[in-house]
Amino acid sequence: MLLPRLLPLLALALAARPAGAASLDPALLKGLAAEDSGDKIAAIRALTLAGGPEAATVLQALADDRLQVSRERILIDEGDRLRDAATGEPLARAPGDVEAITINNRVRRVAEGSLALLRLFDASRSVRAQAAEALGGTVTPELLPLLERALAEEKVRAIRETLEIVRARTQLGSSEPALRLAAVKALGAGGTLAVRSLLAGAADPAGEPDAAVRKAAAASLAAVDRRLLLADAVNRTFSGLSLGSILLLAALGLAITYGIMGVINMAHGELLMIGAYAGYAVQSLFRARFPGGHDWYVVAAIPVAFGAAFVVGVAMERAVIRHLYRRPLESLLATWGLSLVLIQAARVSFGAQNVQVANPSWMSGGVTLLPSAVLPWNRLVIVGFSLAVLAATWLLLTRTRLGMFVRAVTQNRAMAGCVGVPTSRVDTLAFGLGAGIAGLGGLALSQISNVGPEMGQLYIVDSFMVVVLGGVGQLAGAVLAALGLGVASKFLEGVTGAVVAKIAVLAFVVVFIQRRPQGLFAPKGRAVES
Repeated sequence: MLLPRLLPLLALALAARPAGAASLDPALLKGLAAEDSGDKIAAIRALTLAGGPEAATVLQALADDRLQVSRERILIDEGDRLRDAATGEPLARAPGDVEAITINNRVRRVAEGSLALLRLFDASRSVRAQAAEALGGTVTPELLPLLERALAEEKVRAIRETLEIVRARTQLGSSEPALRLAAVKALGAGGTLAVRSLLAGAADPAGEPDAAVRKAAAASLAAVDRRLLLADAVNRTFSGLSLGSILLLAALGLAITYGIMGVINMAHGELLMIGAYAGYAVQSLFRARFPGGHDWYVVAAIPVAFGAAFVVGVAMERAVIRHLYRRPLESLLATWGLSLVLIQAARVSFGAQNVQVANPSWMSGGVTLLPSAVLPWNRLVIVGFSLAVLAATWLLLTRTRLGMFVRAVTQNRAMAGCVGVPTSRVDTLAFGLGAGIAGLGGLALSQISNVGPEMGQLYIVDSFMVVVLGGVGQLAGAVLAALGLGVASKFLEGVTGAVVAKIAVLAFVVVFIQRRPQGLFAPKGRAVES
């Protein structure tokens, strides 16, 4: 047993070293050089209870294999010199009988856990938070006094909650039923799979002999299960909304071009790819020329992504698509050929392998709603960005002269041309606008996925489903269809898997269009009525 070995060293840790002393008692360090791993672990526990930066320095040296022994004197190897671990004094010359202290993985894990426990008293909040997360199940009942002291001194709520879970987990290993009962009640406030696993063990008669503890563990387990179910629903809903935001940006431009010209643009997915590569190019430029402003490359990439996709879209419309109006089969085949050309151009320019676009620091991390429900900042920014693009598109179509022309051509092309609307120019600008919005969608997609030549192929079918389901040329329909399909896909994936979920969504869209060909929102205008 480890406890009998630890008791004498524990007495030394608490009595031999006065508070604020700048040295360690050699008796505490002697066990680190023992042959038996149990004796080493007992020494590590006692040294941890002694606390202080000196103890942390020794344990770090032990974990890094820099601890040595010379005639029962423990030394720290600092590369160019040796230092006495007890006094902290450097040695004038190296002894001739120095031997390295070796440890196995079991001892190393104990040393690293003890280091995390000592870092709970660091002045830095981030260091304490990382230490609390790293503790896991490394705290033993013998070290509970140190954990209790850290809890008493901790002021940050999130760190305190983590430490309370660690304390409860440690108390489950106690031989006293009262401590185990308090532990299972405290664990009931958690909401992670690790906590659930602990409570499941405490509720099992094979692992817990006390009936009162088992009953409390079962009640806490039910509370944790409800919390995990809620967290899963929150995670899937938010993942669906972020996926729907990407689909919205991809389908928004498609809704404009398809609504005006009726062209099935199979190269629309490659416009997303162009926007993503534009973001990668701006990132590379900032890293090379403006490393201090790297965090703001995404902002600078917004007009670049829109402009690059806009230019390519205008070129596609001028060179190919305008010659194939009212010829749907030929336009479908031609745009499919254009998609292959753009994919190959990306391979030649950037390579066949995926490239990574890094998130800025202000898009790292997330908002914690529940222990198992964290909303990443990059996806929150994407949702907000999609709403901003949607608002800008709505203002453009309803409050500008170009928007009035686009709506006129959508409702009745012949009549719009008769009253002086330059329908050919409107077609070009509308196609460029739709392509530019797709480029913005590609830039947003680059923040949550790798960028590659064929990335657009993954979203083209979903984009067409959004347009058809929402109603041709209808912004409100595109919004509802994109968000609805995104959320539905994520919930179905949890039940059926990703492949079956996509098939189920496609089947639903087919059946829905059979019943309601005009989509969620029917197009309006004299051309439709006639």
